[in-house]
Amino acid sequence: MVQYLNQHKDIQLLLLDLMLPEEDGFALIRWLRSQDRYAHLPILVLSSLGEDVDRIVGLEMGADDYMAKPANLRELLARVRALLRRIHAANEPKKEQTHRYRFGEFDLDVINRRLLRHEKVIPLTSTEFYLLSILVTHPSCVLSRDDLMNHLKGYDCDPYDRTIDIHISRLRSKIEPDPKNPSYIRTVRGKGYLFSPEETMD
Repeated sequence: MVQYLNQHKDIQLLLLDLMLPEEDGFALIRWLRSQDRYAHLPILVLSSLGEDVDRIVGLEMGADDYMAKPANLRELLARVRALLRRIHAANEPKKEQTHRYRFGEFDLDVINRRLLRHEKVIPLTSTEFYLLSILVTHPSCVLSRDDLMNHLKGYDCDPYDRTIDIHISRLRSKIEPDPKNPSYIRTVRGKGYLFSPEETMD
């Protein structure tokens, strides 16, 4: 798989089955996210490993989305399209809009799709970047899990889907001084999440 990826430079999205011959799918996701070249590559896992723990581990490793087999083909296509739309939207030049936001020691560069801390890049998956962009551009606004899901996926989601919570947890581990007592991405009990920047660039 790694050899194939290295030979093809125009991959837009990876649809990954975790049950690979002679390879551990979870380990592959972790390796991809450790490489600058693949840090933003959208990864959608499609696997017969459908237990909650498998799904949570896949998302925590860095997958952008996770579907269990057997999958509804129309839903699979909708998720693929939603991921690609998100990437294309993030890559479109922003005209007459702020493209860099500062909070605390961080700078979120929307155009170049980078999160910087003291000019050092903090690796984010495409979903983490897009989720942080949504939060940063709606400072001091409570966004429900449904609001965030609709922004990310663009289709109706299972009300018990915990994908957002997992991605929020991963973001907190990368930007919060104390992820267990977050100061930037706060939980508003029963309502959702609120982004509290220390300062912003207008």
